[in-house]
Amino acid sequence: MDEQKKTSGSLALNSTPRVITIAPSTPVRDRKLRVAAYARVSSRSEDQLNSFAAQNAHYTELITDNPEWEFVDVYADKGITGTSAEKRDDFQRLLADCRRGRVDKILVKSSSRFARNAKECLEAIRELKALGVGVCFEEQGIDTSELAGEFLTAIFAMMDQKESENISDNIRWSIQKRMASGTFVPSSLPFGYKKDEEGAITIDPGQAKYVREIFTDFLKGANTWEIADRMKKCQSVDPVLSPYQWTVKAVARILKNEKYTGNSLWQKSFRTPTLPRRSLTNRGELNQYYAPNTHPAIIDQTVFDKVQSLLRERKQHYFSKVKCDTPISGMLRCGHCGTLFRKQVNSGITYFICRTHTVYLDACSIGPVPERTIYDAFLRLYHKLRHQGISILTQLLTDLQSARKGKLLWSLDIVALNQKIADITRQDRLLAQLKQQGLVGPDIFISRQNELAEQLRAAKLEKERFLEAEEDQTIQQTQELIEALEAGPDFLDAFDGELFRELVDKIIVESNDRLRFRLVNSLELTEPIERTMR
Repeated sequence: MDEQKKTSGSLALNSTPRVITIAPSTPVRDRKLRVAAYARVSSRSEDQLNSFAAQNAHYTELITDNPEWEFVDVYADKGITGTSAEKRDDFQRLLADCRRGRVDKILVKSSSRFARNAKECLEAIRELKALGVGVCFEEQGIDTSELAGEFLTAIFAMMDQKESENISDNIRWSIQKRMASGTFVPSSLPFGYKKDEEGAITIDPGQAKYVREIFTDFLKGANTWEIADRMKKCQSVDPVLSPYQWTVKAVARILKNEKYTGNSLWQKSFRTPTLPRRSLTNRGELNQYYAPNTHPAIIDQTVFDKVQSLLRERKQHYFSKVKCDTPISGMLRCGHCGTLFRKQVNSGITYFICRTHTVYLDACSIGPVPERTIYDAFLRLYHKLRHQGISILTQLLTDLQSARKGKLLWSLDIVALNQKIADITRQDRLLAQLKQQGLVGPDIFISRQNELAEQLRAAKLEKERFLEAEEDQTIQQTQELIEALEAGPDFLDAFDGELFRELVDKIIVESNDRLRFRLVNSLELTEPIERTMR
């Protein structure tokens, strides 16, 4: 009876359950751990070569010496900021290889080499962790695959970001001091200039010839569209022009750039001090510095002043230009029949009307549109773009850049260059193995490794130039559209013909009640026609 009580009723329910502990099994790996390394090297070419050669040799030897590891690759970006992952091509290539399941572990010298943007660093670490890829930071002794790895990485990433911001602040302070003293030399120079062996700014004769022609043609009556078109045609015969995108805005920048007179106005724009950093036009937020005679002049000051006067004159008298008596002339097309609209004045009111409609009323039902209603529609469109559209366009730009990268990934030229880079990497790996086996002497090893490092650098530069040459026109147009909006006023009280031309490529009159604006990057937005009874 007692035994029965023990196995039934409440006693059985309250008895202590018997738990069996099953120990975890040691995972059996049927292959070696695939290990890669990532490095960021100096921007100076000679240091870059030496630094990459040294780091490549270090990681190649470190990985190949471990019998349980399989060498994948050494990914290295030249001296660009670690605060933005998007600008680091080899970092993106490393992430892509991880997503394809080609990497199990990544070796990095320190967290600051991996990223100095805490947010992007953690996002990358978490993505890699989800992919089963651990990151080992040598200096900090952190392995993100371990329990406390992510927490420690977050701490160091925030410290690295703060250090990066402090360095940037110090650099900006140093640059501003040099601007104030007149000794500042910019890292990038406008078209027409180059640096000599000592780093001094000199004139590039081949490019300077075109700069002079641009100023001359403008003074002779050519507009920026005509000049840009001529420069595009010259690209096919003169390699001096081929690396550059000759747009209307590019020509306008040259015409307005005081540096061609040998004088410099510094800090026209600035980068925001906090992440994510953005480049903004300086509208009085910071000091500007004007320094005369900082470098040789390409354009005489008198010629430059005449061009500036003519630019102002053309802007003021935009409505009276030859063959274009209003900024929208030649830009309106009928959405019904595709015919160009023409200007018509009736009782002192300016209209635009479909040419087909004026001849055959039954052939096209779209009637005349008052000029004033078109201007009003543009003002509404500008307000939306200026206050809501910049963020949308910025996201569009990011999407376009991502799509372009994906498209170029399978380009035959890119595939060939990637194969070349992979072959050089394999040769370097083999060289390290031969040295380890004592089959190659130290002198030959160092000499050959430097040769391979130079070949690798040249191949990556070739790839970089190819990517730049294949730049999607839409990407550039979108970037210029964003810049034009950021440089424009917060509120537009009256129609601005010049700004209109910077933003709009064409207007399609869809119906008697709606206009469709095609922007310069081919994005189309509609606005209603608000007619006023008179």
